Amino acid sequence: MLNAIKAGYRHFDTAQAYANEKEVGEAIRESGIDRKEFFITSKVWLSNYGCDKAYASVLESLDRIELDYLDLMLLHQPFGDYYGAYRALEKLYKEGKLRAIGVSNFYPDRLSDIVAFNEITPQVNQVETHPLNQQIFAQENMIKNKVQIESWATFAEGRGDIFNNPILKSIADKHGKSTAQVMVRWQVQRGIVCLTKSSRFERMKENIDVFDFELSAEDMAKIASMDTQTSLFFNHQEASTVDLFLGFLGRK
Repeated sequence: MLNAIKAGYRHFDTAQAYANEKEVGEAIRESGIDRKEFFITSKVWLSNYGCDKAYASVLESLDRIELDYLDLMLLHQPFGDYYGAYRALEKLYKEGKLRAIGVSNFYPDRLSDIVAFNEITPQVNQVETHPLNQQIFAQENMIKNKVQIESWATFAEGRGDIFNNPILKSIADKHGKSTAQVMVRWQVQRGIVCLTKSSRFERMKENIDVFDFELSAEDMAKIASMDTQTSLFFNHQEASTVDLFLGFLGRK
């Protein structure tokens, strides 16, 4: 993370399930940069759902990171008592411990439902988004509900041999950029908050060097043709996925 800070990154995404909240806080302090310069996101894991448990778990996250507030807290999965957990986020938001609240992996039906039946609209929905799963309808639904789309798996974690995709490579060659830079720029032009991941310093710098070129309408159309409308990881609406996550709650 310190290398990422040196490369210019200030938005960091962690989660209770990642077991690295403490390390994120340590890196912020070690950097010597004012905390206000950072945007820190974490996520409540579904075993901590329910109003009281979620509330307590967020306070524990703050203790682990050693921060007075988080810039954004999300519900990690759309299963279990996420309604109770979301009420806890609303309370913490009103108390100033969370600057923004939202959800992750909420498909349009569940997102519309949670928007309709809660006081505070989720500000963010973090979902798998990349050229092979573009979330066009999901983004339209978020815009309708005034929810910001944020991507995870921006590079599909390399699946589908995406870095060698001929469409992306031809666009990258035309602009003198890498396929990774094309994927980031594509998300930026779609209004998506883009999360990237790399362990290599030179790649970290490359992935944010995307503001000196623009994809043409033709480029965007070519990338649009890559959409399979299918997750490369798991579909939250399939029974097998529900069973998997309910297993974390001891319900299966």
